[in-house]
Amino acid sequence: MNTVIEPVENGTPPPPVPPSPTALPPAAVPEHDPLLGGLVDELFASLTRSDQRRKGTDYLRGLLSTPGRKSVRNMAAALGGSGTGQSLHHFVCNSTWEWSPVRQALARYTMRESPPQAWVVRTLVIPKVGRHSVGVSRYFSPDRGHVVNAQRAVGVWLASERLSVPVEWRLHLPGRWRGALDCGAPSPAMAQAETLVGCAAEASLGMIENWGLPPRPVILDLDDTDPLPAFRRLCAAGLRPAARIRRELELRVTDPALIGHRGRTLPAGLVMRAAQELRRPVPSASADRRVRWVAAVRVSRPSAAPLAATAPEEDLLLVGIGRGGRPWPQELWLVRPPETHAGPAALWASGLVDGVGRSLTQIGDRVGMRDYAGRSFNGWHRHITLVSVAHTFLALSPVGGGRVRPADVPAAT
Repeated sequence: MNTVIEPVENGTPPPPVPPSPTALPPAAVPEHDPLLGGLVDELFASLTRSDQRRKGTDYLRGLLSTPGRKSVRNMAAALGGSGTGQSLHHFVCNSTWEWSPVRQALARYTMRESPPQAWVVRTLVIPKVGRHSVGVSRYFSPDRGHVVNAQRAVGVWLASERLSVPVEWRLHLPGRWRGALDCGAPSPAMAQAETLVGCAAEASLGMIENWGLPPRPVILDLDDTDPLPAFRRLCAAGLRPAARIRRELELRVTDPALIGHRGRTLPAGLVMRAAQELRRPVPSASADRRVRWVAAVRVSRPSAAPLAATAPEEDLLLVGIGRGGRPWPQELWLVRPPETHAGPAALWASGLVDGVGRSLTQIGDRVGMRDYAGRSFNGWHRHITLVSVAHTFLALSPVGGGRVRPADVPAAT
């Protein structure tokens, strides 16, 4: 019997992601579950070989039913049968099937079954011990306060009040990975180095240009990354983006209401602190009816033309969100004018982003979103594609415990 040797980092398995107290246990999926069968038939239509469709179904069942880390070895043990581990490993790392048609089919399936209100573009951090897996690099994480060793990916989630599911992915490849072909990248174009914000723009625009999907508002949640380049590209494509930003991001104040600040370039947090007298209460749409305070200020990018020559379309709205009795602001957002929609748009975007975060914790980590331990570019993309299918199944199925609903999502604007 063949033994599958799982790839590890410098002889050490990757650190496990601690289980969330809200994460659900593995799903007991009936062998002939009609939802899973219909999902497989539709999404695996591009897999022309019956053995590939069979192995894809096995991999999905492994992701759904295996407790703990979703390694090939663990999934093979949960599924049983000699040679299963070797078969799963080959299907993900060495097979020839393309992941993009499966993702496109998944997006169309989700848009039909649960039409999204927006696309949430979010970063995924995957901790690693060594530096041999494709895309791994060391970078300073402001949220953690220290340097981390990790892969970083960008996922596009179809998000609504009903559910949030990921359908498209870009693996961030820093400069040292420009020659990633030895890790299984299919072409130089796929292996080119690009910024994290470039990944965000390409992933969302590609769903329109390459897949022909009808556009939705795009919400950028890119952690410590400056989202302005992606924001500008999305605006140029005719979309209406919103972006959560860090308080350190510098912006130029163009709003005459901030006396003494107009024309100055300041960190976003300081701009909103100066605008705290402009706050207005907005009732929450959630069941607890908590009131949020919202303020909006006109700003522009620091690289924009001088104030007198700034075109109207260069103006953005910086929106602060907070609750009474807490430090102001708790969140900062960039949206497009007009001011009358700025507060509701930011609250709506914030609610959808929170819903995606809960879906990642309760479902994504449950089905192995961060568990791929191999070094292959192709292997990572195939694994994350199948994880996205498993995620969608649980989000739609009663087996998964019901849909993960955002707790505070106002009506779409």
